[in-house]
Amino acid sequence: MHSPWSRRAFLLTTGGSALALTTSGLLPSDEAEAAVAADAYEALRTKWRTLILGEGFSPTAEPFKSRLAELGTTARELRDTMAPATGSLWPDASYADPDPDTDQESYGYSANVVTGYSRLSTMAQAYRQEGTGLTGDAGLKADILTGLDHLYTQVYNENQARFGNWYSWQIGAPQNLLDVCVLMYDQLSATQVANYCKAVDHFVPDSAVGSYTGTSTGANRVDLCRVLALRGVVGASSAKIALARDALSPVFPYVTTGDGLYTDGSFIQHTTVPYTGSYGSVMLGGLGMLFSLLRGSSWEVTDTKKQIIFDAVEKAWAPFIYNGLVMDGVAGRAISRGLATSDAKKIQADDHRRGHPIMSAVVLLGQGASAAENARWRGLVKGWMRRDYYSPPLSDASLGLTSLARLQGVENDTSVAAIAEPTGHRLFPNMARATHRRPGWAASISMADPRITYYETGNGENLRGWHAGSGMLYWWGDTYANGQYSDAFWPTVDPYRLPGITASRKALADAAGGDWGASMPDVKWVGGASDGQRAAIGQYLKGLQSTLRAKKSWFCLDDAIVCLGAGIVCTDGAAVETTVENRNLGPTGTTSFQVDGAAKPTGTPWSATLTGAKWAHIGGHGGYVFPGGATVKALREERSGKWSDINKGGATTAIARKYLTMYVDHGTAPTNGTYAYALMPGASAAQTAARSADTGWLQILANSDNQQGVSVPSLGFTGVNFWFGGTVGKLTASAPCSVQISEKSDGTAVICVSDPMRAQTSLTLTWNRAVSAVTAKPATVTSAVTGASLKLTFGDLSGTKGATQRISVTLG
Repeated sequence: MHSPWSRRAFLLTTGGSALALTTSGLLPSDEAEAAVAADAYEALRTKWRTLILGEGFSPTAEPFKSRLAELGTTARELRDTMAPATGSLWPDASYADPDPDTDQESYGYSANVVTGYSRLSTMAQAYRQEGTGLTGDAGLKADILTGLDHLYTQVYNENQARFGNWYSWQIGAPQNLLDVCVLMYDQLSATQVANYCKAVDHFVPDSAVGSYTGTSTGANRVDLCRVLALRGVVGASSAKIALARDALSPVFPYVTTGDGLYTDGSFIQHTTVPYTGSYGSVMLGGLGMLFSLLRGSSWEVTDTKKQIIFDAVEKAWAPFIYNGLVMDGVAGRAISRGLATSDAKKIQADDHRRGHPIMSAVVLLGQGASAAENARWRGLVKGWMRRDYYSPPLSDASLGLTSLARLQGVENDTSVAAIAEPTGHRLFPNMARATHRRPGWAASISMADPRITYYETGNGENLRGWHAGSGMLYWWGDTYANGQYSDAFWPTVDPYRLPGITASRKALADAAGGDWGASMPDVKWVGGASDGQRAAIGQYLKGLQSTLRAKKSWFCLDDAIVCLGAGIVCTDGAAVETTVENRNLGPTGTTSFQVDGAAKPTGTPWSATLTGAKWAHIGGHGGYVFPGGATVKALREERSGKWSDINKGGATTAIARKYLTMYVDHGTAPTNGTYAYALMPGASAAQTAARSADTGWLQILANSDNQQGVSVPSLGFTGVNFWFGGTVGKLTASAPCSVQISEKSDGTAVICVSDPMRAQTSLTLTWNRAVSAVTAKPATVTSAVTGASLKLTFGDLSGTKGATQRISVTLG
């Protein structure tokens, strides 16, 4: 099996380690103590090399053989093009900022400091890894050391003032620099080690983790701790390592505002952005590496609250991973990072390739969790891997060797059985998100409220994600349609017609609303109620920089999601639309489409108004039912775009994709627009037609500006969103709330109630249904009167943060 380094090459002599200790002023007077201390730091360096280079694989077996050869080829190209000069180490990556007072331009120059160290890291990995063709190459070693000294002398030193993006100086550059220092430690002089440590200390002083605020929270805090810990490892400073360990502790506890993990499984970064799939991935991976590095050492992380991170694997991350992909609704501006201009070889980033590193992080984190947790997580990962037909993780060229080795280890572990995708519903009130999973498909809903931004832009990224929080309804099939958002969706889709949203077509400027999630709607009612299997969800929508107002509801059921809209008003003078669907059909787009049994053209572009449409079906995707008939517009079109349209660092090559779109046109000045449709993922045309013909299956109880509700008698389901108090069907609420009821065949029922507004100090809910007993209720229920009807009185719900209150009853 592969050992990523030889003992002869990497284990240092006591004298060498002592020399490093001397330069740090930490050499103990007793030589025996010095040897012990040196061994401790040596052990940490050895462990970090393993975390960087990977273990447990053969360099002569595929896919590792090819990947190692590619690493060698890349390193050779970098070596050949490296040309140290004033202001640059590579000609295409200048860090000589001509105008450091212009922040946006400075960002690019500061990013090139990171680029320099990142390329040296690639070269150092090729030098240390077996099978690269450059293993132990003396010339490559000399070039790496030349590059390190050049960057130190030119730009990353204790006398340099920071410019551009803080991230480059405090995280990006030092992480890569310290990785190189660990990989090349036995080749560095004491002076070099001291110089590089001084540079890191200058840009990342202890005060960087002095308070848990600003850019020192969540994933950023974990990244900073990684820098401090490795600074301690390289510079033999116990105090730095201890500081890094202790500074992790504020990351662990649940938070109630701002960045971090919430008790409902939400993860927020940048104060207002749901970020489980991007910054959350960084945090999970970083914690896994630091826990692993320090485990068994005198600096081990012993804070018992780290169990919250372990719990979050299934509470916060797993709900957003589906067959290997991580849902875009929790990836922030990362959705726009498809293909960068700086590296034509770079594989396009997408939801699958963001999911794979999370899977690797879960495997690593499991090594420090309980045996039961570790075994279950490996089963989850194996299941995700085996079901990711669209982008198999073990063929992911963007996945690092270390992650590839971890996932290969899980695949080869015959003691691990793949765990199937669960079914169920999860509401995340603290980040205005929901996930719904059924056999064969999964869906997710993205909303915005006073705490959660419409979308995030920043650093010139995600320039047109304006409406992603306007009720976007994502969905994926188990063996189909998993490339819907992966295949160049974001640069080619009409950004005013994201699936599920209601939006004004008023033209918005790139990055409208401001950077870093600056814009949130001043609405209160966003959330819902769920019994864990089904749900009633609602969003009071206000448009970004628009006069648009709308009430939107989703009722998540066994084989369908019923979508209602009402109270749609706008005075922008632009068309207002609700997008029923916008399917990315790929480059060819020959998927069939029929309406009420009549086929539409599959080849050439067309548009049509479907008057009185009762159902529609997209071949290989699913069906759509319009209760009572509806006027819907549909079009098949080819759309082109460039990644650089939505991300200033994106590739400038034009790409094209075919789309099939259905939308409701509410006109240019709607005063009370409405819509109603049911999405049936994976349904056949026959199933869709049958559902449409079964007019008794769905009863729309209300669809107005005051309330929206439905009943599905065959499921025992009732869901009502009370925007205002009132009566809908058999339910009467005294104040705004969300209610979901499931009546079961055994004579019991579950009533789920929430206060999405987080404002009700009292609430009375009456269900005009005979109930003989209340068998379980939360403390928020102050009175429950049974009999010919059920009357529930709630106390103060304002502190429940929109969480569902669950009441179990026996029916009369």
